[in-house]
Amino acid sequence: MKATLEKLLDGQKQYYATGITKPYDFRIDELTKLTEMLDNNEAAIYQALKNDLNKSPHEVFTTELGFIYSELNLAIKYLVKWMDKEKVKTPTTHRGSNSYIYQQPYGSTLIVSPWNYPLQLTLAPLIGAIAAGNCAVIKPAPEAKETAALLEKMINETFDRQYVTVVQGDAEISEQLTSLPFDYIFFTGSTAVGKKVMRQASEHLTPVTLELGGKSPVIIDKNVDIKKAAKRIVWGKFTNAGQTCVAPDYILVHESKKNELLRSMIKYIKRLYTKNPLKNENYVKIINSNHFNRLINYLDDGSIVYGGEHDESKLCIEPTLMTDVSLEALCMQEEIFGPILPIMTISSLDEAISIVKSYDKPLALYYFGNDSTNEERVIEELSFGGGCINDTLFHLANPHLPFGGIGSSGTGAYHGKYSFDTFSHDKGILKQTNKFDLPFRYPNGKFFHKIMKKVMN
Repeated sequence: MKATLEKLLDGQKQYYATGITKPYDFRIDELTKLTEMLDNNEAAIYQALKNDLNKSPHEVFTTELGFIYSELNLAIKYLVKWMDKEKVKTPTTHRGSNSYIYQQPYGSTLIVSPWNYPLQLTLAPLIGAIAAGNCAVIKPAPEAKETAALLEKMINETFDRQYVTVVQGDAEISEQLTSLPFDYIFFTGSTAVGKKVMRQASEHLTPVTLELGGKSPVIIDKNVDIKKAAKRIVWGKFTNAGQTCVAPDYILVHESKKNELLRSMIKYIKRLYTKNPLKNENYVKIINSNHFNRLINYLDDGSIVYGGEHDESKLCIEPTLMTDVSLEALCMQEEIFGPILPIMTISSLDEAISIVKSYDKPLALYYFGNDSTNEERVIEELSFGGGCINDTLFHLANPHLPFGGIGSSGTGAYHGKYSFDTFSHDKGILKQTNKFDLPFRYPNGKFFHKIMKKVMN
């Protein structure tokens, strides 16, 4: 199989070497094709995501399809501006010259996507790769098999195989792909696998973007609109049944607000997901039995305040709130990635900051409160990929904000122009005049050393 993959990559490199992917007209045509591909297959997309994760039409559009349309529209609108070279300042020592930054495609890129948002997290980076003038090999997650199959069908019908293609397979195929000398690798998945991808990429000095995860905390201060906080946390946590890389992973709530928070969260769980989510036809299921069983084990880590019921035949777990959870509990040692939410009390913001610092740097952090000083403390003192003040998840839907992690939660960022930048190399170019030649830089000038020292200082 590896020989087949090597042949595929060689073919892409040859295709890229023709220069066909670089002109503006080609890129805009391919982005338009991608838009038309989604339009023509919309019904099939809804059905595939229903079959894989039981996503409702509303959830498919708001978290998958609508997001992609937004990214496409932005790229198509601003591509000509993004592609234009940028003129930058030139120091006085370089008089007569002009300096520019050119955006150069990397070449053949690899996009490895996960199963939790199998459409969005595949096509969002692809938009960046196409806009920047690259070729791409896509490796979708086999767990979301219906969406993966549909992606292969749509991509094959839309693009030249030497330009953009899909490779299906298990973890072994992913490892074989990431061991090849691609010009860029974009990986979304777990931290453990991300480390392997980085190791393999280092063999070829291939640059990488790693979109990983981690334990994204919620800090709730004592000065807070608790009802709005509860509603926004419930939505952010239980969207996609908690299978979101930036879902709230645990709550640190001021002890004076704990009971009010629990009452409000229970009210909004019932309102958003019905009183019996296991019978709700639009409630998202857990992707497979392995993840289902992993999550069920967490239910013993604390006292269940609400939820906890589950149905293995449907792979469904109720939205679950837990208290009396120790920081040493299993659910606090790894990303939960499901509809289970530990809630712990704090007596001060200092305590919350100390707890968050005891874990690896998270992909997201959410602060709820009406104290601007405390807001800035959280932003300045804690290291995390990105986040919200008085909201959850919404930052990732803003294409004008970079989205990415730091440390164990990832490296690099994308969305909007940041996707274009991620898949482009900034090439610095100085254009020198031939009208004259400054003598100061050349050796053996009698007074030039003193003059140059003065100018450069």
